[in-house]
Amino acid sequence: MRHRGGREVHGVLLLDKPAELSSNDALQKARRLFNAKKAGHTGALDPLATGMLPICFGEATKFSQFLLDSDKRYRVIARLGQRTDTSDAHGKIICQRPIEITQLKLDKALDKFRGNLIQIPSMYSALKYQGKPLYEYARQGITIEREGRPTIVYDLQFERWQENELELTIHCSKGTYIRTIIDDLGELLGCGAYVIYLRRLEVASYPSERMVTIEQLYTLKKQVELGITSLEAQLDPLLLPMDTVVNHFPEINISSIVASYFKQGQAVVFANHRLSEGNKVRVTEGDMHKFIGIAEIDEQNRIAPRRLVVESV
Repeated sequence: MRHRGGREVHGVLLLDKPAELSSNDALQKARRLFNAKKAGHTGALDPLATGMLPICFGEATKFSQFLLDSDKRYRVIARLGQRTDTSDAHGKIICQRPIEITQLKLDKALDKFRGNLIQIPSMYSALKYQGKPLYEYARQGITIEREGRPTIVYDLQFERWQENELELTIHCSKGTYIRTIIDDLGELLGCGAYVIYLRRLEVASYPSERMVTIEQLYTLKKQVELGITSLEAQLDPLLLPMDTVVNHFPEINISSIVASYFKQGQAVVFANHRLSEGNKVRVTEGDMHKFIGIAEIDEQNRIAPRRLVVESV
């Protein structure tokens, strides 16, 4: 999202989104605190959810898609014995049943949610139909036919079951709806279930200890407003380099002379012959390994630019 005015600031902020705040509202607060000209988040969290919301500033927004496509890890607490229309605590209770399960039955049920799944997205998801999020139709009482979507649960760990609360940690692929897992699990157990707590612990390989809260940002900004320091000195060190978004791609380092052609959009020859056509790579320049964009190996075994970093003048 681009705004008139503001600073040319580039990088990735790992925001610890608070509960009851939409991802877009969290993004706008962070953008204003950094006085950034351009910013975007990388995968919305429900208002109920907390945790890691990577926010890309400036040129980093060009590479945000690769975070949307990355794996995620969550901690979730479910309420057993009831079902809601939204599959979370924000919805209306539509069904109430006794909890008649054993640990063995629970373990067997959880095993069905590991590996490859086909999920039917909730009507209260942000998935769009004819340009509008499904939840807008749901609020009007309209149900849209939804196709199943393939997802992968790499790891699902049982943490705690105490009376009507069940706690899990889930490592999953992009596009996995945790609310849908909990709702489907509740139906499989025959008692119903909905999400009362959800926290995103990880996105890709970003470290959770680098997360920062909005309250911490306000505290740091206060020092700037008091004239003690500057935005550049106080807030910018919190940003991770923009190429951390694509650090899972192999690096190709080229000289400044070759880079001058690459940055003009031309495919260039490179020395590494271990990569195959179609592979994406992270391209850096010179001895300092300055990140200048991502490329794809073409049929002539050259690196063809796909997204370039535009350097501020």
